[in-house]
Amino acid sequence: MAKTKELSKDTRNRIVDLHQAGKTESAIGKQLGLKKSTVGAIIRKWKTYKTTDNLPRSGAPRKISPRGVKMITRTVSKNPRTTRGDLVNDLQRAGTKVTKPTISNTLPRQGLKSCSDRRVPLLKPVHVQAHLKFAREHLDDPEEDWENVIWSDETKIELFGKNSTRRVWRTKNAELHPKNTIPTVKHGGGNIMLWGCFSAKGPGRLIRVKERMNGAMYTEILSENLLPSARALKMKRGWVFQHDNDPKHTAQATKEWLRKKHFKVLEWHSQSPDLNPIENLWRELKVRVAQRQPQNITALEEICMEEWAKIPATVCENLVKTYRKRFTCVIANKEYITKY
Repeated sequence: MAKTKELSKDTRNRIVDLHQAGKTESAIGKQLGLKKSTVGAIIRKWKTYKTTDNLPRSGAPRKISPRGVKMITRTVSKNPRTTRGDLVNDLQRAGTKVTKPTISNTLPRQGLKSCSDRRVPLLKPVHVQAHLKFAREHLDDPEEDWENVIWSDETKIELFGKNSTRRVWRTKNAELHPKNTIPTVKHGGGNIMLWGCFSAKGPGRLIRVKERMNGAMYTEILSENLLPSARALKMKRGWVFQHDNDPKHTAQATKEWLRKKHFKVLEWHSQSPDLNPIENLWRELKVRVAQRQPQNITALEEICMEEWAKIPATVCENLVKTYRKRFTCVIANKEYITKY
């Protein structure tokens, strides 16, 4: 049977007005062109609930009992990589037959959603303690301090293919929890290597590194690109340079060059990409490049340079502004590690 069209609120109120005026249900139905049964239903609702508004509907009963919901929530909390199929089998063994879409509808109501797991460096206890110390020390630094930092790093960009991902069930802001990540070693496979820098004012220079980088080459890259980037970005007096603890960055020759140039260098800790906003900028670049679908190395390099230059300054500014959120997230997740 086809579903009848719902009466408007004005029509329902009109029925009540006519009923209060002494009209019969039949007379009201004829006047408004409605069935007597429809008129009667509206009048009975008004007499019972003193309103003609739609009342909350109970809907179909949940297929998973509250006990079953607790069971699957507990399961994915212990093991976020549990699949929907695993949960379907668990419920079936408990006497409840459901489908995968039912699982997908149920878990979000518990604050859980399916996400790709994050790949993060494998942390040793000394790294965890260093991260915590750094985050706590700088959590309340003024925003202007971070706006006066030039962030730098290297990355490799593949010509073809995407890294495979796995999905996890997690709550909001828990993407860096150890159970929701996959440990990796720095620098996987790739086709071209890039060095770049940026600040809150926009992207700095981006260059391709065609040979194996060592301390001497790194110093040459800085001498040719760091100061020009600072000038182009119109950095304030006393700006700070950031790079990680890669061996070529901490080589004696590099330290000596930076000292002679009187550059202020931000103290940094090993295995800390989650604190460096340039990691997010690399992702932005890689997404843009992938959308252009380069077909050879030459095109890949050209497209990287073009897309890097197109990245709006607002993107860079917003990334730098996330520093407080980054530190808060690090403190929450690293404290969990140290506790357990």
